[in-house]
Amino acid sequence: MIRRKAPSSAAPARSVEVQIESVAYGGAGVGRVDGKVYFVPFTVPGEGVQARTVKDQKRFCEARLVSVEVASSLRRAAPCPVFSVCGGCAYQHVDYEVQLIWKRDQVADLLRRIARIPEPPVQDTVPSPKHWAYRNRIRVHARNGRIGFFKKHSADLVDVAHCPIASEAVNAELKKLRSSNPDAGEYTLSVRPGVRFFEQTNDGAAAELVRVVEELVGCEKGLLVDAYCGAGFFARRLVSRFQRIIGIETHEGAVESARRRAGETESYICGDVATTLGEVLGAADRTRTVVLLDPPAAGMAVRVVELLVTLPVRELVYISCDPATQARDIGALVKGGYRLKSVTPVDMFPQTADVEVVACLELAS
Repeated sequence: MIRRKAPSSAAPARSVEVQIESVAYGGAGVGRVDGKVYFVPFTVPGEGVQARTVKDQKRFCEARLVSVEVASSLRRAAPCPVFSVCGGCAYQHVDYEVQLIWKRDQVADLLRRIARIPEPPVQDTVPSPKHWAYRNRIRVHARNGRIGFFKKHSADLVDVAHCPIASEAVNAELKKLRSSNPDAGEYTLSVRPGVRFFEQTNDGAAAELVRVVEELVGCEKGLLVDAYCGAGFFARRLVSRFQRIIGIETHEGAVESARRRAGETESYICGDVATTLGEVLGAADRTRTVVLLDPPAAGMAVRVVELLVTLPVRELVYISCDPATQARDIGALVKGGYRLKSVTPVDMFPQTADVEVVACLELAS
């Protein structure tokens, strides 16, 4: 029997003219052609561009920028020679002040659309002290004599000799790696080699993040439950503000590190937040309890949201590197009886489309 290859369902790539209206979370400019939404990276609102389709879906289309026919006055020359080819940075083509406005507006838009909060209390984006040379670690790939990052919309490697958002020390490690003719694979270059668990990649912005959290929690509180606590990054800095701190984390190495540095008022549990939080909250005076949440990009498990609703605490501080999943969780918490007090974007990742967000919620009653 002859087996015939099924025809591809993917539409052939085509060129279109797109008028850019806004910039969505993720970094792509948004425009419409014949009523269909097009996402075109490396563009600015008000620009008219030529783009070529990359992925054509029923309701939207992802496209690659071919040329800028009508440029915005906000457009600037990018310092990096591989910008728009490398898949890392998204915003080098505009001034830093513009990036901060875009990120604030994107966080507010996600809260309106996903959390269904008509007027979200989003503050101005807190800037990073450094706009360039701020990353204390990067992850690069080596293959076929090339060392660098993946291309946009591709698994091909872009050869990178110097990364302008990486620190001088990290770029020195990159230079050393390039001269060593490494085997194919993935390499983490860091100013703190040997760390086995997550740490913030921008020390200056991390200090700003802590400052925002400190202002939200105030002082002289009872219990802090530091969910997804890692090695105690926030707990160590908030220890003087609470009578007791309980951290919950699944990573054994991070918990061991937190325990080694813990004071008398700190305790750290190695376990899943979804299975541990209920017991902790059930034994606590929840009227004097603050829960700090710093989950991975996927956000909180449904069970965690359910526990926070059925065992409500006086205040929640929710930190996220993904404002879309955070907006989803905030919507569920607000529906369950909390009120959104404030939302503060912190620019942990200048020149990129990513942003850290600190949200504060309290019981609506």
